[in-house]
Amino acid sequence: MKNTKHILQIGLLVATFGMSIQAQAFDAEAAKALARQNNCLKCHAVDKEKDGPTYHSVAEKFKGKPNAENRLIEHITSGEKAKFPDGHEEEHKIVKTSPPKDMDQIKNLVQWILSL
Repeated sequence: MKNTKHILQIGLLVATFGMSIQAQAFDAEAAKALARQNNCLKCHAVDKEKDGPTYHSVAEKFKGKPNAENRLIEHITSGEKAKFPDGHEEEHKIVKTSPPKDMDQIKNLVQWILSL
């Protein structure tokens, strides 16, 4: 009985650790490079206010929301309206990848932003 309990505890620990690794499976340097290539950092920064919200505040806004990744992907790939501090709206720039529309690169960028 003791062995079964220990095996279950170890299994739970391994499963939890595995999910943590999977949740953090993004390439931060590639995400930052894509953000630089697309001039995202002109309006956004990790923790400094600019015309757009900080990436920290974006991550906080979406923390714990099951649709967070899909919502941000939609925002950066559709050109939907973005609201600015002064109240005006503009179409958000569509993030371009190489090759075009590479969803792995887009997801990596979004996962990095949400990790902050």
